[in-house]
Amino acid sequence: MSAVPEVAVPTPSAGRRERTKAHNRGAILAAAREVFAQLGYEAASVRDVIRRTDLASGTFYNYFPDKESVLRALVEEDAAQLRARLRDVRAAATSLEAFVGDAYRVYFTWIAEDRAAFELIRRNSASIRQLIDEPALGGGVDDLRDDLGSAAACGDLPPLDADYMAAAMAGVAIELAVRMVERNPPDVEGAARFATALFVGGIDCLAAAGPVPDGAPRVAN
Repeated sequence: MSAVPEVAVPTPSAGRRERTKAHNRGAILAAAREVFAQLGYEAASVRDVIRRTDLASGTFYNYFPDKESVLRALVEEDAAQLRARLRDVRAAATSLEAFVGDAYRVYFTWIAEDRAAFELIRRNSASIRQLIDEPALGGGVDDLRDDLGSAAACGDLPPLDADYMAAAMAGVAIELAVRMVERNPPDVEGAARFATALFVGGIDCLAAAGPVPDGAPRVAN
């Protein structure tokens, strides 16, 4: 009896493996977004996330070491989608009110209209606040600091401490968004008007107060 020749089993191509990895990671993130929105980050477990997918329980750890890394990835994903839109609207502004107000309106509208982001923030505001220094969120603050500094250097804004102002504007954005999503319906226009009046008035007051102290970072390095 002759030996049956061995048949080589084709291995998945690199492209197929990458697609599978992207699919699995996306499935975990989508499930985590739902779970964190419904149960809250603190109450949710890795098991709760995996149950919303068709993946084996051990597969989760091929992509994320723990649930905190999943929350971080969700926040980074949302932040990446928003940063370019905010920079575009600030670049197109022709007045101080537009520079401040249009960006806030884009930010608050995006949160109110993206139900997944809305619920994620509403149920997990405390956990998200703790990630404010993460690169994705911090990168958005750096963008704002650069735009403030550049606008002041060009004379489109009064001289100001871009570092302090960016931190203040970003902090208010997060806190107002948390309050906004707790209202029914979300008060996008009210939040945008409040933030605009606060910072337009504040920048005008700073301009009237005199020169920015030496050493204040007007333009980010």
